[in-house]
Amino acid sequence: MTKNVDSREVKAPGQPDTRRRTLLKLTAVGIAAAGASVLPPATAQTQTQTGLPLTDKWDKVFKKSDRVEHRKVTFSNRYGITLAADIYQPVNAAGKLPALAVGGPFGAVKEQSSWLYAQTMAERGFITLAFDPSYTGESGGEPRNVASPDISVEDFSAAVDCLGLQPNVDRERIGIIGICGWGGMALSAAAVDKRIKAVVASTMYDMTRVMSRGYNDSVTPEQRAQTLTTLSQQRWKDAESGKPALQAPYNELKGGEAQFLVEYHDYYMTPRGYHPRAVNSGNAWTQTTPLPFMNMPILTYIREISPRPVLFIHGEKAHSRYFSETAFAAAAEPKELMIIPDAVHVDLYDRMDKIPFDKLTAFFRENLAVTA
Repeated sequence: MTKNVDSREVKAPGQPDTRRRTLLKLTAVGIAAAGASVLPPATAQTQTQTGLPLTDKWDKVFKKSDRVEHRKVTFSNRYGITLAADIYQPVNAAGKLPALAVGGPFGAVKEQSSWLYAQTMAERGFITLAFDPSYTGESGGEPRNVASPDISVEDFSAAVDCLGLQPNVDRERIGIIGICGWGGMALSAAAVDKRIKAVVASTMYDMTRVMSRGYNDSVTPEQRAQTLTTLSQQRWKDAESGKPALQAPYNELKGGEAQFLVEYHDYYMTPRGYHPRAVNSGNAWTQTTPLPFMNMPILTYIREISPRPVLFIHGEKAHSRYFSETAFAAAAEPKELMIIPDAVHVDLYDRMDKIPFDKLTAFFRENLAVTA
């Protein structure tokens, strides 16, 4: 049965200011926000057998729980790209357990929000895996800081591959959690990959929608054509130089930005959530990253997730709330939309008093047939 935990009508958030909105339309149309910061450099790296330089330091943005065991793993996706991930499991875990793969937000790394979700759900009895997407963080892929909706969706399925090969995972009880832009990737992965038994999209963005149509679908056909012309011409420049040009650094505030961009900065560019490997922490995507997103709507087939369950979670005051509401409307039963009172978009990245972990636990325990 369809559930909408909070059915109160809430006034839609305002549009970004005109100057910033134009910039977002012509670049990644709002992948993140930004701000200058004086923070320590990346930790020392060590070389692994896979050839990926993985740090041997605990460099997550929160402390390690003494209720979970942690180890790093690597695995390859269908395109041969090696991904780096963290696996968490409850201390003294016994037998085959249900498992969750966690990804996101878009432009973040596994040491940020996905780590928090993964560790917390491991405390609650699940084996969890938080991964860096292809071309970012500690994962492989060249050039760096580029993204593809197809490869991103594949990364989720590859994470399911990895979990299903763990001797203490019940491969018939695997779910996924996608945060922010990876909420859309999680829905797309669940639609195509029938091994995924339940899916949660938290504070979801549909990256193909926002990049191709702008916030609140405000981009006109003329503006879209101009963006594609600009990106197409950039390909000549990249081909001539032999390397892709980068966008401006993300989340550097110059004044006058919309409130949600200030909130992104508060997460990614302060000690609250800053991580030197994250694209959103003052780094940048390649200029042509939006190209495949402009032409590939990833939520076309989300009705095919059914009869497996979907849980959407979003903040009442989030600028991005409409992504979850329209995806929820398009999804088939069983589905549920949970609105968190007074929460903005980034509150569901790390605010333990806002992220409904009890609800997440109950959802996956029920739908992954957890009896103990």
